[in-house]
Amino acid sequence: MANHSDHRPLPELVGGLLTDISGLFRKEIDLAKAEASEKMDRALGGLELLAIGLVFAIGAIGVLLSAAVTGLAAFLVSQGMTGPNANALSAVIVGVIVAILAWAMISRGIGALRSNNLSLDRTATSLRQDAEVIRGDRL
Repeated sequence: MANHSDHRPLPELVGGLLTDISGLFRKEIDLAKAEASEKMDRALGGLELLAIGLVFAIGAIGVLLSAAVTGLAAFLVSQGMTGPNANALSAVIVGVIVAILAWAMISRGIGALRSNNLSLDRTATSLRQDAEVIRGDRL
C-alpha cells in the first residue's frame, strides 16, 4: 500500500469523487450507446434479409396457389366437368380456403396487438414503487 499523506480538505475530496463517478457514468453511457448502435446495425441487416425473404415467400405462395388451382381444375376435368367451369370452380375453392386462413391469422394478429396486451404493467408498477421509495412514502 502506498502511504502518502494527502492533506486536501474533505469538500475537495468529495468533489473529486463526484467528478470521478460522473466521468465513469459518462463512459458507461458512451459504451452503452456504442453497443446499442452496433446491435441496431445488426438488427437492421437482419430486417433487410427478412424483407427479401418475405418477398420471395409471397412469390412462392402465389406459384403454389396457382399450382393448386391448376391441379384441382385438372381433377375436376377428369371427373367430367368442362375446362372453363373446372378452372372457375377450382379458383373459387382455393380462393375461399386462402381467404379463411388469412382472416383467421389477421384476427389473431389484431387480438395480439390490442392495447391492453401492449401495456407495461410490471414496469409501471416497479417505477411507481421506486418513486414512492425516493419520496420517502415507503421504506
